Amino acid sequence: MKIHTFGLFLFMSQINDFLATLIPFAEWAMLFLVIGGGLFLVLYSRAKPYRYFRHAIGITAGKYDDPDDPGEVSHYQALSSAVAATVGLGNISGVAIAIYMGGPGVIFWIWVTALVGMCIKFYSCSLAIMYRDEDSGGNLQGGPMYYITKGIGPKAKPLAVFFCIAGLVGFLGVFTVNQFTQTFMSVVDPNTHIATLGEFNWKLIIGIVLSVITSFVIFGGLKKIARVATAIVPFMVLLYFVAVFAVMFTNHTEILPSLKLIITEAFDFKTAVQGGFWGMVILGVRRAVFSNEAGLGSAPMYHGQSRTKEPVQEGLVAMLGPFIDTIVVCTFTAVVIILSGAYLEAESNGIIMTLIAFEKSLFGVGDVLLMLIVAAFALSTLFTYSYYGVKCLSFLTNARIGKYFNYYYVATITFAAVASVDLVINLIDLAYALMCIPNMIAVLYLAPRVNAEMKRYFQKHADEKT
Repeated sequence: MKIHTFGLFLFMSQINDFLATLIPFAEWAMLFLVIGGGLFLVLYSRAKPYRYFRHAIGITAGKYDDPDDPGEVSHYQALSSAVAATVGLGNISGVAIAIYMGGPGVIFWIWVTALVGMCIKFYSCSLAIMYRDEDSGGNLQGGPMYYITKGIGPKAKPLAVFFCIAGLVGFLGVFTVNQFTQTFMSVVDPNTHIATLGEFNWKLIIGIVLSVITSFVIFGGLKKIARVATAIVPFMVLLYFVAVFAVMFTNHTEILPSLKLIITEAFDFKTAVQGGFWGMVILGVRRAVFSNEAGLGSAPMYHGQSRTKEPVQEGLVAMLGPFIDTIVVCTFTAVVIILSGAYLEAESNGIIMTLIAFEKSLFGVGDVLLMLIVAAFALSTLFTYSYYGVKCLSFLTNARIGKYFNYYYVATITFAAVASVDLVINLIDLAYALMCIPNMIAVLYLAPRVNAEMKRYFQKHADEKT
């Protein structure tokens, strides 16, 4: 068994080295398209979507719902499903990884990417409604592959195919599983409290259990996923906020110094660990895209299913995602890690840093509470993420074959439980960077059509600015 385990670890190490050599080539394209393209969209829209923030909340609350509109789910269900996929371990361990690799200053660049990402989400999810199409099963679908082929035209189909192929890797729940497994092994420590089976075997068991639990939900289709996500998201966000506020209350004198440290170190060249200033910016963009998926093209797949005839309505609802996910949740995580001093103690890349922060600040039981929160985050992400991969495979083949992605998805859950965190991060970062390229090209190309629709809609609702 030890020989087979060593061989598996050696194989995974070789894959990790290969992925690490490819990432620098893709991440510069992602930086240019997400930050450069996003800033262009902010200027091109004259920042109008931001002025309708209150109106977006009203849409999400159902104020403008029409049950006769085409689509499968409500605005709130679409946002809940998209947020369930994004508000996850990226907000807990992803932030810790960013601080571990680049220092507290990275958080500032996560904020910048999130603010720009709100505008990207507005454009991309508006396009998801504008260019909906039926799949081979006759079901209404939306997403990058559809606004690429319908919006730009058949000549752009290779871009859509490229996006979907990258999505077959990017839309796996491997990071979530990996970080949940780390948390479980650190907090529960099963070899000490239950039985000695060896770390590898325990991780394998955790992976199998998560695979079984996930199977019960994802094979039920979009409506079942949306129902579960709508039930889990409010609970997990509320529980996390309660824990974070408790930490902040016990360390209230350190909140402002922590925020000040983020700002000062964002422009301090000496604190950037990876490649100086631009390395820190790229790290911030990578972690922000991982956290809120702006520019990635995932959210338009859920929002494209929303029950509405107004593309701009769904764009405004989608815009709330990066605000909730990154501006709010990621900031709370970062402040807790910094004010507790955990970022100066942790020697591990990932969830361990956040566990240290909660354990130190919540009277020694914070790690157990975080374990419960992580479980909710992990399950909600695993339940919702599979839907993206099904849509990618359905586009590449047909709706009947697309459903088989779920079997592949469930199998990779077990693999992720035993893989190293570095391998998982590199795998997902590369896939995300590759997915951003075709999606952002399409969003920028089709932006004038969104502007025309935006002009019509905002004239109709000119009195509802924030």
